[in-house]
Amino acid sequence: MPRKPPADATDVAEMIRSGQLTAAEAMQSSLAAAVRHSGLGAIAHLDEEMGMAAARAADDERLAAPRRFAARPFGGVPTLAKDLGGPFAGLPVTGGSRLFQRRGGAADSELAARFRAAGFCMFGLTTSPEFGLSLASEPAIGPVCRNPNDPTRTAGGSSGGAAAAVAAGIVAIAHATDAGGSIRVPAACCGLVGLKPSRGAMPAGPSFGNHLGGIASELVVTRSVRDTARALEAFSGNARGPFPDIAMHADRHRPLRIGLLADTGPRWPTGADRLETVEAAAIALEKKGHSIVQLDWSDIETVVEPSARAFAEIVAVNLARFVADLDLDIGMAEPMTQAVAAYGRAMPATTLWASLNEAVLVSHHMWMLFETVDCILSPMLSSAPLAIGSFPSDHGDIKQHFERMTAFAPLASLANVSGFPALTLPFGTDAAGLPLPIQLMAPIGRESLLLSLARRLEAEECWQHRFPIAGFAA
Repeated sequence: MPRKPPADATDVAEMIRSGQLTAAEAMQSSLAAAVRHSGLGAIAHLDEEMGMAAARAADDERLAAPRRFAARPFGGVPTLAKDLGGPFAGLPVTGGSRLFQRRGGAADSELAARFRAAGFCMFGLTTSPEFGLSLASEPAIGPVCRNPNDPTRTAGGSSGGAAAAVAAGIVAIAHATDAGGSIRVPAACCGLVGLKPSRGAMPAGPSFGNHLGGIASELVVTRSVRDTARALEAFSGNARGPFPDIAMHADRHRPLRIGLLADTGPRWPTGADRLETVEAAAIALEKKGHSIVQLDWSDIETVVEPSARAFAEIVAVNLARFVADLDLDIGMAEPMTQAVAAYGRAMPATTLWASLNEAVLVSHHMWMLFETVDCILSPMLSSAPLAIGSFPSDHGDIKQHFERMTAFAPLASLANVSGFPALTLPFGTDAAGLPLPIQLMAPIGRESLLLSLARRLEAEECWQHRFPIAGFAA
């Protein structure tokens, strides 16, 4: 083992490729870390046999076909899939619900196939709230997922298990999904990088499809910007070939107009330390030669509420249809899930149509705003990660539940409903040592712009991971 621990999954992959580490050793370390950190509740399903078989196959390929192995950007790296989305063959996804039993496992989705082609070795599923309906990952069937930086607080949702596993070092990178902030909120809670790609940038077939009307996307949570960039490059594009204009072309280096939004209005106020962090990030980017354009809450206020409403109504109708299609016994679900499904079943078509029209207007408004700025810099969360139990699912007050989520992450669903890419990363620590995250948002197809700015902010070294990657001392 080298003295300097790896910083991210890219480092782990290079160590395996160069022979400093075997995939089997990396997997054994991850499996041991999964047991050691079991109290965090990050992993909902563990398959040691699957993990070791995949790792041994990776080691065999590295010796027998080194060129082919070297072409895999994450060859031999252990990782985990989320218990929602996908699916990944052999991993029995339940969506965090007792409506499904952990048995069998569907065939790979297109994205899952690309995970394997990139060289990842899968060995389990990370915790998700029931059907992804919360910004905390605390399903009634368990486990309750906790934040590695403070186990009394949430790791976020719905990719909370993924974020907790990466922040704790169980794995260096993990699969995640985002329909209303579910990649970015957990990443922000745990001090990670999380990118929600542009609508249409990621494969969504053959079975995941467009069931959320285009607001959902899949990618990863990571410990570094370069891992996120590598994953995006490896996975993006439709099944017939890469999109030539989505997430694939590098932006030219030029001074950018950064729209600074350091206010989230009186209804969903953001803490002073988080607003100061956004302003500090703006100063750092200004020193790199970019210009700062001050934005007011009034510039975006008219699209935030419609985005939150469209998200809630699309999710409700989708859940009602899903339950009906599979003839599920919704009475076995959590009370909040039952209420959301009932809301979706009872929703008039005219109500959904109005929200879909509003979603189009949200996209139009954002396109017009991006005529004046190249990127929007804003807070990601309104406060530090909330205490465990802050998003209870044992009641049926939908309005209260979704309002709580918007109050915690006021600008999260805006990126999903508009279709624009958004990225979060930590840029400092608060008085309790918890991450202070910011969010960057850009026009559709400009992921490279977000990644470029994120690299510059990451280079300021305002955040240090508390836990090393499994198998390595800090």
